Amino acid sequence: MGDPRKVRKKYETPTHPWQKNRIEQEKKFIETYGLRNKKEIWRMETLLKKFKDQVKALASRVDDQSRLEEKQLVHHLVSLGLISEGVSLDTVLGLGLKDVLERRLQTLLVKNGLARTMSQARQFITHGHVLVGKKKVTFPSYVVSLKEESLIEFVPTSTISKADHPERLIKEVSKEKIEKKKKEKKEEAPPTFAEEEIEKIEEKGVVEKKEKKEETKKEEKKEAKKKETKKEKAKPSAGTASKDSLAQKNKVFLKPNKNNSKEKVNKNSSVANATKEKK
Repeated sequence: MGDPRKVRKKYETPTHPWQKNRIEQEKKFIETYGLRNKKEIWRMETLLKKFKDQVKALASRVDDQSRLEEKQLVHHLVSLGLISEGVSLDTVLGLGLKDVLERRLQTLLVKNGLARTMSQARQFITHGHVLVGKKKVTFPSYVVSLKEESLIEFVPTSTISKADHPERLIKEVSKEKIEKKKKEKKEEAPPTFAEEEIEKIEEKGVVEKKEKKEETKKEEKKEAKKKETKKEKAKPSAGTASKDSLAQKNKVFLKPNKNNSKEKVNKNSSVANATKEKK
């Protein structure tokens, strides 16, 4: 098995996290080159920085070893297509991030016509449909050399290797259709008004709003009146209410009680008997 390799970062983060110009440039690079995140940009920046640091270190040295290292560095940069032959090392200091991003496998797939868009090229690479010199490459940030550029192809067993595959067909749009679309966009554009016309339109809108508010208030008042009339109709009159209440009370008091009637009868009989005895 052996000892596990220590994983190190392959990129250096920017010195300051909040720089407006840098952030805007990074967004543009992500959109144009179909990058996944900013780490891919930083990876290419570190690679370019290494080349520039080597040039600066060699510029301060004058010996046989430095000359040999210069030749090796120039040969390596020429093979990657970053500089041309017979150019001094000072040109390396003028290289930008765009020059390195142009040598990525993802961009070269689109340039060679093997993919329609950057996102599609990324999908082909990550899904294992692309060969570079008879070697399957599955990461889009692979920097392709000039020798390998002509050896980029699809895996023979893949269905995408066929030129008739629907994902590879590029629809050619005629110039007439493009002009029609431009005209339609112009027609759909909102009309322009002078300042006086705008003021008139705003005044009309204010007046219309006021009228609508007044109408809504009137409707609310009418509804409130209707509700009040319904409530008054539902309530009984005071005279009828008092009569009904008195009748109910009398009914309560006039209820016959059997026990009371028996007592009254007994009392009456006792009184009659007493009068008879006196006589």
